[in-house]
Amino acid sequence: MPYPIKTCVVCGEEFELRPNKPGFANRCPTCSEPEEEKETTADVYASDKGANAARRETMKNMLYRKDS
Repeated sequence: MPYPIKTCVVCGEEFELRPNKPGFANRCPTCSEPEEEKETTADVYASDKGANAARRETMKNMLYRKDS
């Protein structure tokens, strides 16, 4: 049984969707290759101690404030 032919959503190239193909099912093998790791905003905030303190203070105020 032949493998289904799919069209890549990134480059438009047709490819065979084979079992255990790495990456996304709607992208060809070249477009599915892992990209360079970029520093995410979560990583940026994790390294900023001032932002963490402000975040904790805000969460504490939101959770424990008394509504009058």
